[in-house]
Amino acid sequence: MQQARDRSKIILACAWALAFGAYCPMLGLPPIVHIAKQALHVGNEAMGILFSVPVGMLIAVAIPGGWLGDTIGARKAVAIAAVVLAAGSLMRGLAESFTLLMAFTVLYGIGYSMLLPNLPKLMSIWFPPERVGVATGCYATGITLGSTAGLALTLPVVFPLFHTIQGTFFFWGMPAAVAAIFWLILSTDPPASAYNPGDARDATGSPGQHRALWKNKNLWILALLLFFNDVHFYAWSAWTPSLLTMKGAPPDLAAFIASSRCWASLPAMFLMPWASHKVGLRRPFMWGSALLLMVATWITLYMPFQWGWALMAVVGIATGGTFAMLLALPIEMLPRTAVGTATGAILSIGYIGGIVGPWLTGRVVDATGNFDHALIGLVLVAGLWMIVGFLMPEAGEKATKRLRTVRQEG
Repeated sequence: MQQARDRSKIILACAWALAFGAYCPMLGLPPIVHIAKQALHVGNEAMGILFSVPVGMLIAVAIPGGWLGDTIGARKAVAIAAVVLAAGSLMRGLAESFTLLMAFTVLYGIGYSMLLPNLPKLMSIWFPPERVGVATGCYATGITLGSTAGLALTLPVVFPLFHTIQGTFFFWGMPAAVAAIFWLILSTDPPASAYNPGDARDATGSPGQHRALWKNKNLWILALLLFFNDVHFYAWSAWTPSLLTMKGAPPDLAAFIASSRCWASLPAMFLMPWASHKVGLRRPFMWGSALLLMVATWITLYMPFQWGWALMAVVGIATGGTFAMLLALPIEMLPRTAVGTATGAILSIGYIGGIVGPWLTGRVVDATGNFDHALIGLVLVAGLWMIVGFLMPEAGEKATKRLRTVRQEG
């Protein structure tokens, strides 16, 4: 048993490294967009499409990627995803044209999209149910740190080392390559002692079970919750600097305030799942985060830009903490033998919000000339999030114990 615990820590460390490596290449692009446009002779629209490719691939590939994990096992599926992710990331450093860069970004996006739905399945294999949420929160911090590293270090540190966009892309592909090597060397299938009695092994679900997932209301509830989360996360990520600048903040200060959201979400990704485990409840954290975000968004209509620090803290806590929980909840609320497919479906549907949020916000701002109507729209989205979160079935330990008690008494 001790050996299984030691191996689980290695698996968790490798999962963290893969999550970190998956997000560095994506967020390493925005700081050098102005340089890349000149080097590749393209405009803002082309660069916007390039940046959105990984999210678009996630919508298309997450379901088959999760199905692959259910079919051949999470360890093998993650190995394939890690190799494709690393290859695509590194090959972006060889692209001398926009067409090649787009092709290699698609390859990177495929690996990224295969990886994301299989990491939660790994946690369900290597950790007991009461620790899955915390383990998921731990590796999810790699997502935030990878994103932050790409945004914060690319222009002042990485680009000056190479003075080319190709060198910068290659540098940000290295974390994914190193993580892939570690995974290929260190990952193993779990021993029997790693499982809890009665838990599903790293086994395949039947085709009928996979088809039945689409009739499972819990899948749609989780997908909607992730959709609302991503609408807010990506809308705030894309437009906070512009919002604060319109409120009077200097552009450099507005960007700095906006970046503080990453640091607020980092502890939330670990602490919210941990707190949920301690109190034995999941639902209050879902609708409570939405309520907090709804109030903060409404206040944003009237606040001065100096309050942006508090706003970013709320956005980071509400979106970061619930994102980590939503990665773990399929393990508790859906069949474990099909959890890869289920997570892929949830990610595929949920990440549509990552496209809708920034796009619709921009359209509304263009049409009205300010952010007021866009913010009201985000208030409504948070309200829907709160309602769905309140209506979701309780999957925490307290609900499980009550159900077990009722069954025993019956």
